[in-house]
Amino acid sequence: MKTRIFRGTNISEIGLGTWQLGSQEWGAVEKDRAFEILATYVNSGGNFIDTADIYGGGVSERIIGEFLQQYKGEPIHVATKLGRRSDGANGWPQNFTRDEIRRHIEESLKRLNVNQLFLEQLHCIPKDELLKGDVFDYLRDFQTEGLIKHWGVSVETTDEALICLAQEGLGSLQVIFNLFRQHIADEIFTKAKSNEVSLIARVPLASGLLTGKFKTDTQFAESDHRNFNADGQAFNVGETFSGLQFNQGLAFVEKIKQYAPQEITLSQFALQWILSYPEITSVIPGASSPNQVLNNIGASVLPTISEQTLASLRTLYFEEIKPKIRGEY
Repeated sequence: MKTRIFRGTNISEIGLGTWQLGSQEWGAVEKDRAFEILATYVNSGGNFIDTADIYGGGVSERIIGEFLQQYKGEPIHVATKLGRRSDGANGWPQNFTRDEIRRHIEESLKRLNVNQLFLEQLHCIPKDELLKGDVFDYLRDFQTEGLIKHWGVSVETTDEALICLAQEGLGSLQVIFNLFRQHIADEIFTKAKSNEVSLIARVPLASGLLTGKFKTDTQFAESDHRNFNADGQAFNVGETFSGLQFNQGLAFVEKIKQYAPQEITLSQFALQWILSYPEITSVIPGASSPNQVLNNIGASVLPTISEQTLASLRTLYFEEIKPKIRGEY
C-alpha cells in the first residue's frame, strides 16, 4: 500500500470509509463481518480509517474501537466526524456550542478507546456556522488541550471549502471527488496545496455507481440511502450517486467503461483516477465485504492513467455529466 503525507504522518492513499459499519443507510453489516473488513484492510497494509459519530449512532466508532483493542500491528490512524447528531440538549442543527462539541469529542474518544483523536472533522455542518467561525476556535482550543491531534472539515460545496481554507490550522478537507464530480479540482486544489491542507476524497465510487455492477432493475433496501435519498429527500443529494439521477448515472458509467483497461475493475479505475491527483492525500471508499476491501486496495499499485485518457474523461465530465448534477455543489 502506498502512502502519502498527512501533516507529517504517512497515511495510506487508500483509506477505509466505515459508514457501512454503522448498519444504517447501507443495510446491515454484522459485527463479525465488520471485524473481517477491518482486519482485511489493516492486514493489507492500510492504516487510515474514517468514521463518524453518527454512523449507526456510534456503532461504527464502537466496532472500530473494539477491533483496535485487539489489534497488535502498526499504528492505525482513525479520523472521525461530529456535528450531524440530533441528540443532546440542543440537537441538530443547534449543537455547535463549545460544550456540545466537547461532549461529542469525549464520547468518540470513549467509543474508539483512545486518549486523543488523530483527526476530528466537522461533518457537513451548516454554512452559517462555518461563516460565524466559532466552531473553528473551539477545535483549536481542543487541539491545544490535547483532545485532538488534527482537525478538519467535511464539506458539500466549493463555497464551504473556500470558507474553511481561510482558517488557520485547518488540517484537512474532505470533499466529494470522483469521475462524476471533477470540477472541485479546478476550484480548490491549488489553494489547498498552497495552504498545506490535506484533501480526503469521499464518495469516490458515487455510492457504488462507479463499480459498474448496477443495472436499471437494481433494487435497494428501504433503509438504504440509495433508496430513500435517491433524489435528496433526506440530505444533500450529492451524497447519493454524486447527485446524478440513477439511470442517468448508469448511462454515464457505460461511457466511462470504454476508457478503463479490461484487466482491472471499474472501481479500481475510478480510484486510480482520483489518485492521479497528487493533491489528494487519501481516498476513502467504503466496503461491505473483505473482497471489496481487497479490490479497492488494488488501485494503489496500478500504473498511472495516460494524459490522453485523463483529457477525454475531463471532456466527458464538463460537456455531459456536470450539467446533470443536482443539488448544491
